[in-house]
Amino acid sequence: MSGTDPTKALVIGGGIAGTAAALGLHKAGHDVTVYEAHPDTAEDIGAFLTLASNGMRALAQLDAADAVTTVGFPLTSLRLLDSRGTELAHTPLGEMTDPDLRYRCLRRGELLAALQGAAVRRGIRLRHGARLTDVTDGPHGVTARFADGSTARADLVVGADGLNSTVRRILTPGVRPAYAGQRVFYGYSGAAPGTGGTGVITMVRGSEAAFGHAVSPTGQTYWFARVSTEPLPAGEAARRAPWREELLPLLRKDATPAADIVAASEGPVMVTNATEMPLGAVWRRGRTLLIGDAAHAASPATGQGASMALEDAVVLAKALRDLPDAQAAFAAYERHRRPRVEHNITVSGGISRGTRTPSRPSPVMARPAEPDEALIRQLAWDIVLPAAPPERP
Repeated sequence: MSGTDPTKALVIGGGIAGTAAALGLHKAGHDVTVYEAHPDTAEDIGAFLTLASNGMRALAQLDAADAVTTVGFPLTSLRLLDSRGTELAHTPLGEMTDPDLRYRCLRRGELLAALQGAAVRRGIRLRHGARLTDVTDGPHGVTARFADGSTARADLVVGADGLNSTVRRILTPGVRPAYAGQRVFYGYSGAAPGTGGTGVITMVRGSEAAFGHAVSPTGQTYWFARVSTEPLPAGEAARRAPWREELLPLLRKDATPAADIVAASEGPVMVTNATEMPLGAVWRRGRTLLIGDAAHAASPATGQGASMALEDAVVLAKALRDLPDAQAAFAAYERHRRPRVEHNITVSGGISRGTRTPSRPSPVMARPAEPDEALIRQLAWDIVLPAAPPERP
């Protein structure tokens, strides 16, 4: 952005999207502070996720890939089983020939700690226990107000505060994620037969549940299941119901390793609702912009949530680096990001509802034989991000 002084940015939300955005904005030369409502670094410590090749590419552009590859483990192939345990396919996964771009399976807390550690080392300010209550856009800047009575003024605000975004509620009251048709169970197990070895993620098309698992180098099995049923009532997941006992009868209807893996679970089985944002939701107003799940949460069926958030961070940082003001940058960001992330919402929601079959990695995932050249250029730090066309009045 033009001017001699660095743009002052407030990032609301210190999760994956917010911390990555801070890394990108800092790299672009901006003065950035992250405000996180939680009093410590904990965020879904028990959950795990996969970073796809596109997410790893985005991390490299943020100079944060090395911090992340010290945790978790790589995945290089995808195995697909039917409900009888018959192998239907076993294919390379993502850009597996490049060690820096291989899929990576890791706990959400590990990823967040790695990103926050990188931010702290770069001198980015991260305030915990700062719960946003309001954002006011004025003629010369934007003011954020917090529950403790403090305020902060800046040139722009990035709302990266997740599914239950306060920034989104302020921008568009009443717009919120909807149930995407499935409960998602996940947990960790010891050694179990038929897991396929390390470096492989196995997906099972079960008769009552979609199931996936991967084995870490230490022999621990990371697993998840998606079950089409009614949504969890508010607060039910927090009561730690006997989710394993609910899930096992569904898995035992099939001749696959899934039931044995879940039966060997170590620690509690966790569950959450799959949710998604409506297409066409408002992302920006004035000097305030939504990114990550706050803007475009999708069902987890494609496994792209964290990777899309990392892409957001790179594209936003480039837009604010290359364009003359926040409004122009936000418009360009939306032009570049909306088609891709809304395609992911549609594809992932279709899988969750059973209208699409996940027979291979989703179309939004990079494939080894067909690298997405447009995405590569969009993420490449040394390539200028084009401006958006003029908006209609």
